[in-house]
Amino acid sequence: MTTTLADIHAALGGVLHGDAALPIHRIASLAKAGPQDVSFISHARYASQLASTQAGALIVPPALAEPARARGACIVADDPYLYFARLTQWWRARQRQAVDAPAIHPSAWVDPRARLGVGVEVGPFAVIEAEAEIGDGAVIGAHGVVQRRARVGAGTRLAAHVVLGHDCVLGRRCIVHAGVVIGADGFGFAPHQGQWVKIEQLGAVQIGDDVEIGANTCIDRGALDDTVIEDGVKLDNLIQIGHNVHIGRHTAMAGCVGVAGSARIGAHCTVGGGAVILGHLTLADHVHISAASVVMRSILQPGQYSGVFPIDDNKSWEKNAATLRQLHRLRERLKALENRS
Repeated sequence: MTTTLADIHAALGGVLHGDAALPIHRIASLAKAGPQDVSFISHARYASQLASTQAGALIVPPALAEPARARGACIVADDPYLYFARLTQWWRARQRQAVDAPAIHPSAWVDPRARLGVGVEVGPFAVIEAEAEIGDGAVIGAHGVVQRRARVGAGTRLAAHVVLGHDCVLGRRCIVHAGVVIGADGFGFAPHQGQWVKIEQLGAVQIGDDVEIGANTCIDRGALDDTVIEDGVKLDNLIQIGHNVHIGRHTAMAGCVGVAGSARIGAHCTVGGGAVILGHLTLADHVHISAASVVMRSILQPGQYSGVFPIDDNKSWEKNAATLRQLHRLRERLKALENRS
């Protein structure tokens, strides 16, 4: 795809300096960019990279406006990293416009009782079951399954091999990557005479608007009440969300996080990769869990928390970790004192 710097400026704003007609072939990193690429510098501390990059145009903060103008074309933005994010969205949307018009592939199966909005695209071998609802402009990827009475909001995109279980709801403008399963049975069994008796999972999954779900993530349906993912939540790849979990708006989780059943996580939280949150716990809004931590108790105050030995506020955890590293030396000193007595 080719555009111009003027097109980018018209779509996203900022202050344009230099050749507005400069052709732009791609968005590139500073190190790899060429004379017909656009790149960005997010902060003035990276000013030294202005001299080394070959990018034809740069997106820069106000503090770098003058040196950027001196080297060539640029767009000055208050937050270059946010501008870069919006630019990638605009670029991807233009790429999609260049492909064939949305259609239902001949190999897909759509139940006649399903309801499809305007401009829906259904990929090869996808299945849409009875009474499912697909909003305007939504995309169901190859081999995807939307089960009975499930709902997909307008503008939501399901990649290949996504399964949306019966009665589950996906909001508008969501992005669901390949292999995601939404609405599988939660892990519920009653022990009886040394065996496990299945508890049927009668709830569903409710997912809000603007949610992104990474590849091969699984979100289980509720046992009785629904599992809930609020607006703007971002989930990375290979995450497990247990039944009846509730995740507040704009919370983000990195890869391989596991959240056990009935945990309640607040809004604007972050959870680092590989962390585990035990069931039935509560995390307040603005709680940030470091990678590989194990959350074994509820956290009711905002802050950064770390550790696999009992989780604590980050400052206390760092002090305890420093003490732990000295235990062997302290042990040897204690043995020496005992031998003297």
